[in-house]
Amino acid sequence: MTRHQKLGRAEFRERLLRVMEAKVHWAWPGFTGGLVPRHLLHIHLEQEYATYVRDFPLLVGRAYVQCPIPEVRRELAANLYEEETGGVVAGKPHPELFLDIPRGLGMNLARFARVKLVPAAARYRAYLDGATERRGWEVATAVTTLFVEGTSDERREIDSTLPKVPAAPLSAHPLVKHYGLPPQCLRLSKAHREVEGEHRAAAWRIVLDRVPASRRTAVLVAMNEAVRFWLAYRDAVARACGLRRDLRGSVRAA
Repeated sequence: MTRHQKLGRAEFRERLLRVMEAKVHWAWPGFTGGLVPRHLLHIHLEQEYATYVRDFPLLVGRAYVQCPIPEVRRELAANLYEEETGGVVAGKPHPELFLDIPRGLGMNLARFARVKLVPAAARYRAYLDGATERRGWEVATAVTTLFVEGTSDERREIDSTLPKVPAAPLSAHPLVKHYGLPPQCLRLSKAHREVEGEHRAAAWRIVLDRVPASRRTAVLVAMNEAVRFWLAYRDAVARACGLRRDLRGSVRAA
């Protein structure tokens, strides 16, 4: 029996959770704490939009078209439909709702139609394209629905024994608090709160229950690669937005 065939469901789950718990970046307190100078904030939003937000429905669609399992396709189709159309909850495509944020901050939206990715962002996007186009439905599904959509708090999402942390009101969102974004421009955040619980549950059901044991190692390899590319991408965006770490590891504005 080969190594990947010995990887049981419980170990597979735990390793996936550890990957997600590594999805933490040193600069995030700087973004949530309002340390990014206002004139540089557009860089963060532009890079996020062009790296994955704009094309997230496409990434999920690639997993859908490769999958031979009808039950899995239906779960992916439900996710794809909401992301692409907003027809269940949001009322508009999620990428369009994302643009409410720069619009509400008075940014030049023309920039979002011609974003030039920083090199590390381009590498992360190239990784996402390769993972969703050429490595099978299992990898495509895990990378999109677990890694890209998920957070470092996935354990709390799927473990019913752990207490849930109530979401802060949108009025306390960092962009509202520090940059004056009107809360009504956070329609995407509101929609995510309404649908993400089911999206998280569906993602974990698919990956844990439908990915064959023979493909678990390939999924874990891809997920660990995703973390490395994502961290490098976030490093580059943090630097471009004027954030640095001091000798103690704290975030500061350059």
